Amino acid sequence: MLILLPPSEGKADAGTGRRVDLARLSSPELTSAREEVLAALVALGTSGDEQAALAALGLSPGQRAELRRNARLREAATAPAERLYTGVLYEALDLGSLPAPALRAARRSVLISSGLWGAVRLTDRIPPYRCPVGAKLPGVGALSTWWRTALAPAMTAAAGTGPVLDLRSGAYAATWTPRGATAARTVTVRVLHERDVDGAPVRSVVSHFNKATKGRLVRDLLLAGARPRTADALVGALRDLKYQVEEQPTPAGRPRQVDVVVSEL
Repeated sequence: MLILLPPSEGKADAGTGRRVDLARLSSPELTSAREEVLAALVALGTSGDEQAALAALGLSPGQRAELRRNARLREAATAPAERLYTGVLYEALDLGSLPAPALRAARRSVLISSGLWGAVRLTDRIPPYRCPVGAKLPGVGALSTWWRTALAPAMTAAAGTGPVLDLRSGAYAATWTPRGATAARTVTVRVLHERDVDGAPVRSVVSHFNKATKGRLVRDLLLAGARPRTADALVGALRDLKYQVEEQPTPAGRPRQVDVVVSEL
């Protein structure tokens, strides 16, 4: 099983180890594409045109420090991705508290999308950075378009022949859309909050708690030792964990879509 996660804006303040070495990251076929994005991001941080740099990254004037951080990416200390990302999803997933078997399973199965790196494994050592996939970098252009071309072979290879649980947010999901046989094995998840309004159930899409639910969902799968071999078995594993899962009509050739309905946030 491959589990696809979005990154988080929240990251550890600093790494603790050696500088980034692109040749040592997983998916080495992405090295060239990563190098070009990294070079463009560092150059943007040192360009001297602060206003243009902030605009390219979608940052506010109060986030100038992110430009200085990006300018030092080649020299900055790194940390494993499993300790770098600290947002809501990762707090709920709480990798650091997983027992050894579950953590080993996470390291085998989890792949994190990234505007800078394309995709990384939990054990990949990277420095803290700020590079949303919606950014447009000089010489590279829109990162969503850039990675859509570069990622396809690497992601298809990572998916292998097993099921894919795709929990990425929309912007990151746009960088790779499973096709053909891979699409048939892919399950995408939307989290809905159901509450009672004047005696009638009302459902709504949630944001902050969507991330927390997805983190808990992955944690529960890992703790249960789930090893589904098909998309059907993956959906069944979620139901076995007492999640309310409802499948939605799926166009031919597209990933399966399921709603996870929660009553408590």
